[in-house]
Amino acid sequence: MNFDLIMLMAGGGGADQKGGGATQLIFLGLIIVVFYFFMIRPQMKKTKEAKKFRESLKKGDKVITIGGLHGRIVEDSNETTFVIETEGGGRIKIERVAVASNVSEVSIQK
Repeated sequence: MNFDLIMLMAGGGGADQKGGGATQLIFLGLIIVVFYFFMIRPQMKKTKEAKKFRESLKKGDKVITIGGLHGRIVEDSNETTFVIETEGGGRIKIERVAVASNVSEVSIQK
């Protein structure tokens, strides 16, 4: 008896229901569209902008890595790595994706 009541409440049991499947498909489609425009599309845009930023880095740019290291790019080794020089004169080879920001673009709020 409880199962019949649950099925009636869920809209799954009864021959008098018309268009229930189409309504559910439309609702599911709307959820997918909303999910795409609010979740997937902005993430793709953000990823594209980050890739463009990393490709625009060149020798001499001052950068901050995701680990917090500050340095200046002294060598663009290949498509995936940089060599940066830190304040003490040390050189570190890092992955291009480890660059978080360009120091000239970072503004200090007072």
